Amino acid sequence: MKKYVLGVYEKAMPNSLSIKEKLELAKQLGYDFMEISIDETDEKLSRLDWDKETVDDVVIAMRKVGFNIRSMCLSGQRKYPMGSLDENIRKRSMEIIEKAIKLADSLGVRIIQLAGYDVYYEKGNQKTKELFLENLKKATEIASKYGVMLAFETMETPFMDTVKKAKEVVEYINSPFLKIYPDLGNIKNSSLIYNEDVLDDIKEGKHLTVAAHIKESIPGHYREIPFLTGHVNFRECLEELWKIGVRRYVTELWYVGQEDFEKDIRFAVSTFRTMLDEIEKEH
Repeated sequence: MKKYVLGVYEKAMPNSLSIKEKLELAKQLGYDFMEISIDETDEKLSRLDWDKETVDDVVIAMRKVGFNIRSMCLSGQRKYPMGSLDENIRKRSMEIIEKAIKLADSLGVRIIQLAGYDVYYEKGNQKTKELFLENLKKATEIASKYGVMLAFETMETPFMDTVKKAKEVVEYINSPFLKIYPDLGNIKNSSLIYNEDVLDDIKEGKHLTVAAHIKESIPGHYREIPFLTGHVNFRECLEELWKIGVRRYVTELWYVGQEDFEKDIRFAVSTFRTMLDEIEKEH
């Protein structure tokens, strides 16, 4: 049995597929689990209001396929951030996080990946940071009640674009249910901005990092870059993550209309399964 698990981001597959079909395909292509998306679209946010019958159907699908949803990418708070100066937006943000935690509990999701933004579509300041921290504390208390882990994704804005910055927030909240879930493509770009070593930044997350997104990037661009065509030093990053105890990884890639999308997923799982197998043998 391998000492790690490799998951796939749901958005690597067409939205036209049902959740059961996505689970079947991800299993067939060689993954260990799927990471579900709750983004800022109405379609994905509506999942937070699934009734018991719908949740039960998803759980039954996981059992029938023999393949689970074990993490959630909650990017929907980008539109409704916890640090917004608009009280109505903050209220909606807290509704989203509470519903997401309850949904995770019902599905058996272990980790909810939070987007590391105080605000996104408005300008941040000291007040937005204070509001963010205040509401983050409340969110973490809810998560601790349900036993669901919250973990920050390192993003592309200065608020939380490095593991080191995420660590400062996590240590401030000081809860066993708030950790770090870095994005390799994002922190690689940040290492160039700050002229720092990305491996040193990964080390900042020792004892706090619970999983990692494997994603490609190029300077100044953070999304939809094909694997091994950018500048992320994956082998070294994965080895550093392994050294600090990380054993959960998700390949983050997107379906953008390509007919041969399965080819991209196969390449991703083959490439990073090979790397992680080698690292496991060496350690």
